[in-house]
Amino acid sequence: MFTSQDVVALRQKTGAGMMDCKKALTETDGNMEKAVDYLREKGIASAAKKSQRIASQGLVNSYIHLGGKVGVLIEVNCETDFVAKSDEFKDLVHNIAMHIAAAKPSYIVKEEIPAEVVAKEKEILKAQALNEPKPKPVDIIDKMVEGRVSKFYKEICLLEQDYVKDPAKTVAALINESIGKIGEKITVRRFVRYEMGEGLEKKRDTFADEIQDQLNKMNNE
Repeated sequence: MFTSQDVVALRQKTGAGMMDCKKALTETDGNMEKAVDYLREKGIASAAKKSQRIASQGLVNSYIHLGGKVGVLIEVNCETDFVAKSDEFKDLVHNIAMHIAAAKPSYIVKEEIPAEVVAKEKEILKAQALNEPKPKPVDIIDKMVEGRVSKFYKEICLLEQDYVKDPAKTVAALINESIGKIGEKITVRRFVRYEMGEGLEKKRDTFADEIQDQLNKMNNE
């Protein structure tokens, strides 16, 4: 087994995130050297080391789905024009755009979410917890809310979502794997998702529906 100090030590050695380090140690039964190899194989360690580099090149790409019903426009950055033109990078951008079309994220990372949105969500989640049939202590409710907030982040933040083509990994893990293979920093800078008719009042399907509505109103008077 391993301790929290082992997780910190692995993080300092590789620069990978705490959760990635914990998973690496779990997968390798606490063996530090094997955990380092595990992170390198996944591209996570190298991704962390490249996080401070400047990614000013890249690709703007579009993805259209369902016969023009859903569309995504995305910008993904890398460090060099050479990589931006590579098939592997183009495939990554295409796959991320396709994921966005399917999973409907609202933000790239949780840090982008406005504070008032998070506060409102916590308020709603706390009210739900308080209204559950079996009363719970305040500290338990707070833990429940935090857990549900984490789930909320996972639902609306691109990098925290499970990748639609391989739910065993997140979109962040997908990108980190590509960083490990390509050898450059890769970041999703921005995206926009369009869905036909989103936000518009739906038109009546048929004139007969309209007539039926009128008859129903007359019968109820």
